[in-house]
Amino acid sequence: MSLKSRGEQPSRSVISQKWTLLLCLGSFCCGLLFTTRMWAVPESKGLTRTTTAVEAESLKLVYEGCDPKMLHLKDVKRESNAIFGEVSKTHHAIKTLDKTISNLEMELAAARAAQESILSGSPQSSEDSKPVRRKNLMVVGINTAFSSRKRRDSIRATWMPQGEKRRKLEEEKGIIIRFVIGHSATVGGILDRAIEAEDRKHGDFLRLDHVEGYLELSAKTKTYFATAVALWDAEFYIKVDDDVHVNIATLGETLARHRKKPRVYVGCMKSGPVLAQKGVRYHEPEYWKFGESGNKYFRHATGQLYAISKDLASYISVNQHVLHKYANEDVSLGSWFIGLDVEHIDDRRLCCGTPPDCEWKAQAGNICVASFDWTCAGICRSVDRIKEVHRRCGEGENAVWKAAF
Repeated sequence: MSLKSRGEQPSRSVISQKWTLLLCLGSFCCGLLFTTRMWAVPESKGLTRTTTAVEAESLKLVYEGCDPKMLHLKDVKRESNAIFGEVSKTHHAIKTLDKTISNLEMELAAARAAQESILSGSPQSSEDSKPVRRKNLMVVGINTAFSSRKRRDSIRATWMPQGEKRRKLEEEKGIIIRFVIGHSATVGGILDRAIEAEDRKHGDFLRLDHVEGYLELSAKTKTYFATAVALWDAEFYIKVDDDVHVNIATLGETLARHRKKPRVYVGCMKSGPVLAQKGVRYHEPEYWKFGESGNKYFRHATGQLYAISKDLASYISVNQHVLHKYANEDVSLGSWFIGLDVEHIDDRRLCCGTPPDCEWKAQAGNICVASFDWTCAGICRSVDRIKEVHRRCGEGENAVWKAAF
């Protein structure tokens, strides 16, 4: 009994340890398998499926040329082009509006100047007491002085129509011609009364609110254009000296070629020296403004005759109080336009010489607009010689009536 019991005991103990080891190993494997299925598999299925779908869609877009980044850049470029186009349209509209406002301001200033002229009762011819707003081709202002009665009579006897012919010229051709003069330092004195008597006889004066004087020609020029644009609505305004011969029909035909151009400045353009030396003719007190000694003026029309379009005359009227006056009136006029978008037209027919120069040109079919002597800045001894110039260089009495402007 005891021996049998002693032999069975070791066998049970060995079997029990093996099974224990196997059970532990099996439990470990089961646990490992269970853990892998709970964490790895669900994560792999869900995330892998989602990532694959997004990548596939992106690859499809790229393949078709619709990459989201490229689409965004295209949208930005398209929007930039649209904005640039709108800005260009807006800029063009602003420029058009600005030009319209400028034109309206000029017309308003001209109307205001006309009203002020009426209310102030400034001296003027009886027939000019009411501003005539009929459309005209040109206003020709003949610059004259109190002492120039004989010059005025010589012009009346040659190229300036008188009486009924002058009225017909205004009504049928739209050409207005006046002698331009201000008043003396003593208003109502003997000089003024002489002009008033002459005006009652001929009715061909434009009186300015201006004190006459040789050193005041620049101021007179400003006042003339401002007054003329207020009284008459014309396409061109001309200033000419009273010792110059003019062919009116040729002048009208010349200017009519430029009537569709804005801001026109017509004359014989020159650029003379700036004279700093005192005591000489045409001395420039403000010579230092034109640079070093020996410099020349900017291009401007010679003062014997020049023409400007209506918009430039209106510009002078609007800005006359701030326009600077130089000693020489032709330089002053050129300086007023130097910073503007103005077309300078250099026409040498506006500054022909007296016979034989203008005569040869007339015989060749190139009739001069104006004739004078450069040495005298006008026709030398014009009272005695202007009739000869008119006979040899004139366009003919009927030329203006046959002309179609």
